[in-house]
Amino acid sequence: MQQVGLIGLGAMGSGMADNLAKAGCLYRIWNRTHSKAQLLADKLQVPVADSVQQLAADVDVVILCVSADSDVLAVIEQLLDDIKPGTVVIDTSTVSRATAITAAQLLAAKQVPFLDAPVSGGVEGAKNASLAMMVGGDEKVLAQVKPVLELIAERMTYMGANGSGQGTKAVNQVMAAGINQAVTEALAFAQAEGLPLEKVIEVVAGGAAGNWFLQHRGLSMWQARYQPGFKVVLHHKDLMICQSMAQENAAKLPLVRQTIADYQTLIDAGFGEEDISALYRLKQK
Repeated sequence: MQQVGLIGLGAMGSGMADNLAKAGCLYRIWNRTHSKAQLLADKLQVPVADSVQQLAADVDVVILCVSADSDVLAVIEQLLDDIKPGTVVIDTSTVSRATAITAAQLLAAKQVPFLDAPVSGGVEGAKNASLAMMVGGDEKVLAQVKPVLELIAERMTYMGANGSGQGTKAVNQVMAAGINQAVTEALAFAQAEGLPLEKVIEVVAGGAAGNWFLQHRGLSMWQARYQPGFKVVLHHKDLMICQSMAQENAAKLPLVRQTIADYQTLIDAGFGEEDISALYRLKQK
């Protein structure tokens, strides 16, 4: 099995790290906050790299799971110093298509292949290795690292050249915004109608309008529990990326625009670190 280094140990990255460590292929970890990396290292019995450069020099596969475009590019710049030709870099973050293409170009100059491989499935998917992964890059490189990716993702779909993975993730995030709007609004409507929400969720989830979000977030939002999950601030960031990509194509995304505004209201009210189901707070009003 290839030796893997993982950079970024947030809610998603720590779940991936756990599954890679169980399989015995996690060789190094690194996180911007060293104390967080050390806590996980002690739990998983995996060394913390002294730097991004050291991690890159010691492994066959580097997996990134960070938050923003600038973070991805900053890490890529650091990797360039010591990474070995032939090492594969896989970015599971959600960033723009342009950032993925730039990262691929920077690494190609070092003979290092790059896959943009954003994931969907939330914290639960990361913990249970049941993520869906949409991959852009060289299909032969994907085949090479597939045994590693199968340890963290249940489904991998090759989408095309670099940037295609992130383009597909943007589609996912737009759709997630619509589902969140629909589910939270419908349940607020049910509450206003005086219906028993637990029964509403059960019966609707079993019919044509059933969906993952309703099944996994319906009861918790009804009970005013908004532990992420997927944070409002992160989906807000992703939808800003989607909006920027749409503008390049002269496309209009009114649902995205409305969801960005709603999320900004939640962020301004101090709810940005909650799960996106916190949109229910606004719908109840």
